Amino acid sequence: MAGGFVGGATGKRVEHYEGRITGYFILACLIGSLGGSLFGYDLGVSGGVTSMDDFLLHFFPSVYRRKQEHLGETDYCKYDNQLLTLFTSSLYFAGLLSTFAASPVTRKYGRRMSIMVGAVSFFLGGAVNAASINIAMLIVGRILLGFGIGFGNQAVPLYLSEIAPAKIRGAVNQLFQLTTCLGILVADIINYFTEKLHPWGWRLSLGLAMLPAGLMFIGALFLPETPNSLVEQGKLDEARRVLERVRGTDKIEDEFKDLVEASEAAQAVKHPFRNLLKRKNRPQLVIGALGIPAFQQLTGMNSILFYSPVIFQSLGFGSGASLYSSIITSSMLVVGALVSMSLVDRLGRRFFFIEAGIQMIISMLIVAITLAKEFGHGKELPKNIAGLLVFAICTFVVAYGWSWGPLGWLVPSELFPLETRSAGQSIVVCNNLFFTAAVAQFFVAALCGLKYGVFLLFAGLIVIMSTFIIFLLPETKQVPIEEIYQLWEEHWFWKKIVGRSRSNEVGKGSTSI
Repeated sequence: MAGGFVGGATGKRVEHYEGRITGYFILACLIGSLGGSLFGYDLGVSGGVTSMDDFLLHFFPSVYRRKQEHLGETDYCKYDNQLLTLFTSSLYFAGLLSTFAASPVTRKYGRRMSIMVGAVSFFLGGAVNAASINIAMLIVGRILLGFGIGFGNQAVPLYLSEIAPAKIRGAVNQLFQLTTCLGILVADIINYFTEKLHPWGWRLSLGLAMLPAGLMFIGALFLPETPNSLVEQGKLDEARRVLERVRGTDKIEDEFKDLVEASEAAQAVKHPFRNLLKRKNRPQLVIGALGIPAFQQLTGMNSILFYSPVIFQSLGFGSGASLYSSIITSSMLVVGALVSMSLVDRLGRRFFFIEAGIQMIISMLIVAITLAKEFGHGKELPKNIAGLLVFAICTFVVAYGWSWGPLGWLVPSELFPLETRSAGQSIVVCNNLFFTAAVAQFFVAALCGLKYGVFLLFAGLIVIMSTFIIFLLPETKQVPIEEIYQLWEEHWFWKKIVGRSRSNEVGKGSTSI
């Protein structure tokens, strides 16, 4: 549960951690994971709203007119409008900036405080969006939502990783992804019905974002801070009480000692961001902070989530049919998340990354080849071809749902020691949101310019990221966070970078900075 590279007894004490799954632990996990529902609801709702006629007519009349002129036709460029895509991407640019504020808050005041700040900001953003009368209000609301996302995505994966026992850490951490997927599904279902409520249905879709934000804030009032964070703040007695209550036993001495030693090592690090650049932290920087968060977005998955109604309408589906198809794809995302939660701690992280990579590449090739032959000629797609596209996209989505979706958050949260964990998670979220925003801003333009080639581009990127995983990521399943450093020392490539420095540090009972 704890991170950091601490005394020589740490590795031995891990085997003696005691505890059981308590109701208090389950409640803490459920409330903490609600942060994913904020992220998921926005992913689902923004794409659906931007395909609604009432919304387009009110804010983007030129896009509405072009849509009506080509209604029912295949048209790659039907929604190519940079101001419209800014409505989506502005949230993620704001989230990117807010991560720099979230890191010191998370470290100094705790994971719980960051979760509460994120909930308040998201609630205000939903209210402003629902009341918007012009584009400026829309963007302000999106920026507030972005601040909420930045704080929530910073704190929630850390919270879940730190409060979970090592043996089920993978499944617990993936509650974040599961609630994200459920948020997307709920948003798609809501969009399907609110699209029929003229002319204010889009306001209801956007305003309902306040509901999960309100629930998360209220729940956070009763949420325990993680023992890791309490130790980090010097509240040792409270940390011990919380650990005993979460584990359901007073035999927590071994785990508590590891927490204290890890915190002492972390306190010695005065510049955690600078510390991340040291050779001993190079694997975490390259894999956890830079590689995986960027690749998660470059799969192209969030483009499909953002714009699935837009994509399906561009493929010649009607407005209602496109939203219905979005419900199907988001349901596949939930299925994938459930599969991953059930099996990730048995089959391992690498298995899901590699298997899903193959499945996603094949799916993107099917979509690209089908579109190259049948699409973009100003005609309606035959039903069998439309069905094939929906099937291929669903196959892609379910593979992402059990791989890059949940593991893109789980694996980075496992890699960082306590002394750099908050800083590392800030870079993870910042990097993730940067690529999320970039892909959101330019995907529709790329679809217009590259046509079916954009899906070939994504297939090529998935080949690169799968190769990255195969050669550079060791298996982390059921490895306590305290012992992750040993994986780098035994890895064929990373051992050349980190050497045996950390083992020497452990043997001396100290941490070098």
